[in-house]
Amino acid sequence: MLAALSLGFVLRLAFILNAARIAGDTLLYGDIAKNWMHFGVYGFAQSASGPVPTLIRLPGYPMFLVVCFSLFGPDSYTQVMIVQCLIDLVTSLLVADLARRLFGSRAGVATLWMGALCPFTANYVAAPLTETLSLFCIALAFYSLERWRQAGADWNPWVLSIGTALAYALLLRPEQGLLAAAIVPTMLWMARFQESSPAQRALPAFAVVLCVLLPLVPWTMRNWRTFRVFEPLAPRYATDPGEAVPRGFQRWYKSWAIDFASTENVYWNWDSQEINIRDVPARAFDDQDQYKRTAALLATYNTDSNATLELDRAFGTLAAERIAADPVRYYVALPVARLLDMVLRPRTEMLEVGLTWWRWRSHPAKSLFALFYALLNLAYFILGIAGLWRWNRHGWTPLAWSTLAFVVLRCAMLLTLDNSEPRYTLEFFPVLVLWAGGLFREPLLAKEAGDQA
Repeated sequence: MLAALSLGFVLRLAFILNAARIAGDTLLYGDIAKNWMHFGVYGFAQSASGPVPTLIRLPGYPMFLVVCFSLFGPDSYTQVMIVQCLIDLVTSLLVADLARRLFGSRAGVATLWMGALCPFTANYVAAPLTETLSLFCIALAFYSLERWRQAGADWNPWVLSIGTALAYALLLRPEQGLLAAAIVPTMLWMARFQESSPAQRALPAFAVVLCVLLPLVPWTMRNWRTFRVFEPLAPRYATDPGEAVPRGFQRWYKSWAIDFASTENVYWNWDSQEINIRDVPARAFDDQDQYKRTAALLATYNTDSNATLELDRAFGTLAAERIAADPVRYYVALPVARLLDMVLRPRTEMLEVGLTWWRWRSHPAKSLFALFYALLNLAYFILGIAGLWRWNRHGWTPLAWSTLAFVVLRCAMLLTLDNSEPRYTLEFFPVLVLWAGGLFREPLLAKEAGDQA
């Protein structure tokens, strides 16, 4: 165990020293945290009169930064990354101990090595973002769920642990409500054989729901007082009240987008940087007329990178034409393709590897590295699915169904997104590593697993 944790720490430290990423959303979160600390305003430093309030990010990660900045000083991002390194190793320990309880000590050791040496999750400790803490909450929630069952599936301290994990997960990212949707019904199912009334059996699950919802009350009240809007989470398009949402451009983008390269070169550039027509793939045009109209719109936009309402409407018209021409492509084929890209693309987005990693002649060494990363990523998914299949052969437990429900619900949510980003599937890895532990199941545990089901 010590060897796995030591090598895991070295791996994460190597990412911190050589691939730290302090930009974009990191600085956004940092700005919110510092304004919250120094001025009592949850917002950005964008005005001469002081910080401007915002609601585009939930307070979970700024809260974490406030604690770190209070302990280590403002902008102490290196220390933040070290803390995240330790948290990620604890995540590996939680998954490993859960696998040990489910499948035996051999599985616990194997999953610890797989979790501690996973470069994809390790890489994100070098970016002060929500991912590391989200992975920890996922691992803690499922670990606490199993410990709660083992302790009798009634009132015990693990109820608070489940509630805390789910509540903080939701404060980090709004879609983490899917984690609660996977776990709360499982609690009701686990408690069904308790010798008590139905209402008493439901009380632990109700308490967890209360834990999840209560922290959202002050956030919702603050948003109402500040903006006069009912917003218990965060807006889908990360816009403050009064800001325009470029729905026409987004629908047009969604009518052809698949890969992460398009997200970075086109989607993120809207209303901020130029968009080159050469970065738009051929599948974005049904005919030459659409190409010419798109090129003309982008040329107009590129004159001053000003995303006007007229431009947005024009892109919306293009989108409507493409959707009407092939609705199956828009509503089925492209969402599935985006999900597959998020799952299978080499997870090199945090490294100095080109977006077009497959162009061997341009950078053969980096392309080879990206291919290795892609195969390693695929291996984790194959091991996880194979382990889940073996778990099924020996009799699934409610916990197995709960982890599967979380993955399925998250996939369903990802099918609705405009932009493909590999980090959105990073949350699968605690579950994949746990499932992979099923490959190392000790035979004597088979009957016990059947009894749990």
